[in-house]
Amino acid sequence: MNSLMQQDDSARSVEIIVVANACTDHTADIARGYGPAAERRGWALRVIEVPQGGKLNALNLGDAAAQGRSRMYLDADITCDADLLGQICTALSVDVPRYATGTLAIARARSWVTRCYASVWRRLPFVRGGAVGAGLFAVNPGGRQRWTAFPAIISDDTFVRLQFSAAERVEVPARYHWPMVEGFGNLVRVRRRQDAGVTELRHRYPALFRNEAKAPLTIPGLLGIALRVPMGFLVYMAVHIAVRLRPATGEWTRGR
Repeated sequence: MNSLMQQDDSARSVEIIVVANACTDHTADIARGYGPAAERRGWALRVIEVPQGGKLNALNLGDAAAQGRSRMYLDADITCDADLLGQICTALSVDVPRYATGTLAIARARSWVTRCYASVWRRLPFVRGGAVGAGLFAVNPGGRQRWTAFPAIISDDTFVRLQFSAAERVEVPARYHWPMVEGFGNLVRVRRRQDAGVTELRHRYPALFRNEAKAPLTIPGLLGIALRVPMGFLVYMAVHIAVRLRPATGEWTRGR
């Protein structure tokens, strides 16, 4: 919330909806504490508390409550550069369906193993290609019409990204800072969940993958990464092998 309240003046007429789903901490109270700051900016702030867990349910509740036509979906652990919201609003101000996100920056991890893993992940073709949208994505009114309610799936960000062709996806220069999970075991659990999410989408919505446009990771490319960050490559491959040793399930695993 701090980084949202510190957005520059190019972000106007903003509505913030915080959905505290099955929270056992003070998330809702903390969010309400930003009410005066939002009011000073002329922004609307609403906090919804629900006993039921599940991210997709929270997304649908937030959508149902939202008054604005363009929508940005933001994970709670994301922080944003001060010019991000204004740049996204500009990117969405077109008459055709549009998907927008910021430039993904991986927040510095506390654990050595996560920093090693991240040193490889940020070099993967999918990430370098841009408009990843992990933890933060936005759509304009025409874009939001591409789907109805969020279905009960694992990977909401992939589901939304694949509603749009590569030409319809925009990555603005301003960054958002996305934290990776800490530690080897959590990396394995989350990577397993990510793989399960993509597999689920391929089975349920195969037509979406015509929009993938993901550059492949080639053997020369993999070797190049291994030469640049050898220790990171070893950690990344160890996580990859650990994931393959046990089949993924449909369980939504946060890892933190």
